[in-house]
Amino acid sequence: MAKGRGLGALDRMFLAAETRESMMHVGGLLPFSPPEGGGLDVIRRLRDEVRSGPPVHSPWNLKLRHPDLLSSPLQAWVVDDHVDLEYHVRRSALASPGDERELGILVSRLHSAPIDFHRPPWEVHLIEGLEGGRFALYAKVHHALVDGYTGMKLLTRAMSTDPADKDTPMFFSRPPLERARGAGSDADANEHHTPPLEAVMHAIRDQVGTAKDFTRAVLNLARAKRSGDASLISPLHTPKTLFNQRITRARRFATQLYALGRVKAIAKARGATLNDVVLAVLGGALRRFLAEQSALPDAPLTAMIPVNIRPKDDPGGGNAVGAILASLATNLADPAERLRAIALSTKSGKEQLQGMSRNAILQYSAVLMAPLFMGAVGRLRPAFNVIVSNVPGPDTPLYFRGWRMEAAYPVSIPYDGYALNVTLESYAGNLGLGFIGCRDAVPHLQRLAVYTGEALGEIERAG
Repeated sequence: MAKGRGLGALDRMFLAAETRESMMHVGGLLPFSPPEGGGLDVIRRLRDEVRSGPPVHSPWNLKLRHPDLLSSPLQAWVVDDHVDLEYHVRRSALASPGDERELGILVSRLHSAPIDFHRPPWEVHLIEGLEGGRFALYAKVHHALVDGYTGMKLLTRAMSTDPADKDTPMFFSRPPLERARGAGSDADANEHHTPPLEAVMHAIRDQVGTAKDFTRAVLNLARAKRSGDASLISPLHTPKTLFNQRITRARRFATQLYALGRVKAIAKARGATLNDVVLAVLGGALRRFLAEQSALPDAPLTAMIPVNIRPKDDPGGGNAVGAILASLATNLADPAERLRAIALSTKSGKEQLQGMSRNAILQYSAVLMAPLFMGAVGRLRPAFNVIVSNVPGPDTPLYFRGWRMEAAYPVSIPYDGYALNVTLESYAGNLGLGFIGCRDAVPHLQRLAVYTGEALGEIERAG
């Protein structure tokens, strides 16, 4: 069997965290509008293309060396030379004409099914029967193989900016991107020309710097707690909510779509970032959602926010994710005050990471994210209440075999003790929000999604 690649520390954590209830795969839902004149045979042609045996490139041809021992210290990715594409690429259909609610129900069920680790851990479902002659593509991949940021980036490589392009290969048939290297770059010099002793000294200095950065960040958390600084959030000092309970396998998925310009206008007028506005919108929706169930705590809810720390030319694969904690200011009724409090909190969280080495960020973030993998529900206070991620997408419209991609909705992971995950992705002037939650722990998820639209309007009207 051909050589694959090793696993990083976070990759191993996602494998070790895999359980029947907490499945560590991420996904995306991409709906498409038909080209002028139809083109309804696109699914049939894709089926025939898959059957013809096209090439499958990394990372889509990688599977686990020990699929029945996920936490094995000898675990590694190896190349599968005989990928069964008819297993990985599947055809599904709604009873025509299927609406958005029915599409969400189907995606909820597909996302509730576990990944087969005896094969490369990914699936694609081509969903027919949507109203208006549309179809959708739902894909999922295990987080240990590809993180959400990279997954959506690789998935959209099967798209084209030209609606007349009908020959773009499927994403798994595209050769992996190579990281750019400038002639005589420091990376080349370090990799090929550094004497052994100098390389060892460089590694020691890097480890010492990482330890110093990590210690400084932890001390900052301790000082903030002692001084009563509510803007810098510490783990395990957040209220328990109905989201912080054990989960079951069943999932519920909902979406919302907003004009990106609308959100940017609020951010500019309030001197905040786009992410701050989204967090304020979610905070307002959560405040109403929990209050209706007499479950709103006095203390503000907090969010764990993954931060991509890959260089721009990184070819992807594995995990390179930092994290910060931020307040959602659900204790504040006034939308403008809530946005100001959130902006201050995210600023404090980002300042924690400034000046830190990449390794130090990964170590510090691992501490913040550790509760996701500890399985200590009920024994410890939650480190945060919800997970909120932002996946930057392309600015220009994309087409797949002439069909226009309407939106991009990420589908992420509910964790045991952290039953709600909200991920947003910008694309072609819009902002798509994907809400994924445990069906039993988060009732009425679609209602929460709708409340974000009302919360957005409240912030626009706020003084």
